[in-house]
Amino acid sequence: MTSTVPEPSEQVSGGVSAKVEGEPETSAREPIPLLAPVDGVPPVIVDPAELAAAARRLAAGTGPVAFDAERASGYRYSQRAYLVQIRRRGAGSLLLDPIALGDLRVVQDAVGDVEWVLHAANQDLPCLAELGLRPIQLFDTELAGRLLGYERVGLGMMVERVLGYGLEKGHSAADWSTRPLPEPWLRYAALDVELLVELRDALEAELVEQDKIEFARQEFAAIVAAPPREPRAEPWRRTSGIHRARTRRQLAAVRAMWTARDRLARTRDVAPGRVLPDSAIMDAVLNAPVDAAALIRLPVFSGPRIRRTAHTWLDALRGAAALAEDELPAAAGPSGDGLPPANRWAERDPVAAARLARVRAALSTIAEEHTMPVENLLEPVLARRVSWSPPDELTTLTVDEALRAGGARPWQRELTCTAVAGALVDPPIDAENEAGTLPPGRPGGRASARTGAAGTGTDRARARGGRGGRGSGRGSRAATPRTAPATTSRGDTVAAGGGMAGGGMAGGGTVADPAAPSAPSGRAAAARDPSGRESATPETGA
Repeated sequence: MTSTVPEPSEQVSGGVSAKVEGEPETSAREPIPLLAPVDGVPPVIVDPAELAAAARRLAAGTGPVAFDAERASGYRYSQRAYLVQIRRRGAGSLLLDPIALGDLRVVQDAVGDVEWVLHAANQDLPCLAELGLRPIQLFDTELAGRLLGYERVGLGMMVERVLGYGLEKGHSAADWSTRPLPEPWLRYAALDVELLVELRDALEAELVEQDKIEFARQEFAAIVAAPPREPRAEPWRRTSGIHRARTRRQLAAVRAMWTARDRLARTRDVAPGRVLPDSAIMDAVLNAPVDAAALIRLPVFSGPRIRRTAHTWLDALRGAAALAEDELPAAAGPSGDGLPPANRWAERDPVAAARLARVRAALSTIAEEHTMPVENLLEPVLARRVSWSPPDELTTLTVDEALRAGGARPWQRELTCTAVAGALVDPPIDAENEAGTLPPGRPGGRASARTGAAGTGTDRARARGGRGGRGSGRGSRAATPRTAPATTSRGDTVAAGGGMAGGGMAGGGTVADPAAPSAPSGRAAAARDPSGRESATPETGA
């Protein structure tokens, strides 16, 4: 059974479902089920001659081009595309089999510098690039939804909330390496691009209305310009249950088994979890079987398929057991950004921990005012980096440069620079605090390392001596509290804790009187509870 679907030009004004709290306004209509593409399910193109003809139709079409790709995550080792969907006004929808066709650069030539429309572009761009497909400009409907404040930004929910249509989403976790692909799967795949351009147009109008269109343009340009992702350092540390490994020797065993599994999975082009689940790796590591008989008594290893590879896992365990002490992995791996995990900052450097709490609070305030997730306002890793190692000379200009060097876009710097600069100013340590008379948690008051606030006693000595006990060099400078607020070149005082008198982003700064009566205000102020304590945002924020 197929549905009667309006033409694309009519689809934007269709029924719209009820409003979700915290999301842009919608009417109360129920979504209209969209069960099949308006032109029917197109045939899958597997022949180069058919692809060339389809490319000519694309070139003759008008407006942006919608792209999507289906992978076989959870089934195959590779993240290659097993189906590519394309739609453009005047050309209709195309379903391409990249396994049969290989290179798709003829499509790239056909669309030229036309804008691409994708949903969650970062997921699909790597596998499309493997096929010779790279956008010159794009519009990411998921990212647009985030900037607009939509709490649920999956494609189905966005189409429902914005356009009023309900998409079938039953095959998102299918094994798209299957051949031939079943017709219901192809119908689902074609629907993924059916309304993507219409969704793009509606979201662009909302971005203009909310004065966020320039935010979005800069974000989209950053996606296009981004280099390929670097491989993750020590990916074996992501093994589920690895926290149960209590010794470096056990960590070495996890690494050895993970590496052996990865090698087998790559050779077979099978998802690693289908070769051996993480739970089995941890069982073997914790039980440390001495021979094949002991190994196959473990639950997963007793199965006939895995039993045939028992020698592989035993060799990995024995290799780890034979390593010299200096060959064992460190107890804690790299964080990925070269910084300690944020939950260890309080004990490593309480002054930096307090600084990060103030930065997070300031960013949360700004994000709330602009109705967007704080991680889209400023990347969490950048907020951590500038909090751990602020500029030597703390001014709005130096903070702006640090954010720029960290990859922040101009719109992000304009909204956050002054607030971040103020939040990086450490509160003063005065004689009253030295005597321990101020209550814990007040700016400049005594606080424990666990709270992450700068205090007296051990914390003061640690601040003076630098991070990790270093008494000189950058570590000493970075850990020393900044007790004077920064000021902008226009005379706007940036108070400790993230506030500012005046407003707006400014240029270079000088050091102002710590006793100046400027108080935090507006979007740049750090969040505070009634007692005056600065409140940190959750770990899921910046």
